[in-house]
Amino acid sequence: MDTLLATADGHWPGPWILLVPLFWLAVVAIVVTVARRAGRLRGCGGDGPLAVLGRRYANGEIDADEYRARRAVLAGKPRGGAE
Repeated sequence: MDTLLATADGHWPGPWILLVPLFWLAVVAIVVTVARRAGRLRGCGGDGPLAVLGRRYANGEIDADEYRARRAVLAGKPRGGAE
């Protein structure tokens, strides 16, 4: 008993059969890349408020007391509470 593929007159798809899945994989990768870059340009990156506060402290824009006070507010702790 021969199967349909085995009697296809010797015309096998060969490596060309991989072209369609690779094309769609490339399309998805391009869409994801463009969406991520567009999000970064609009300022929708992954930087949360604590990361921004830490960066400002590291750059010397705010002092240690202001850093601790703002971090306590962001973390939801009372301002005068013990750590």
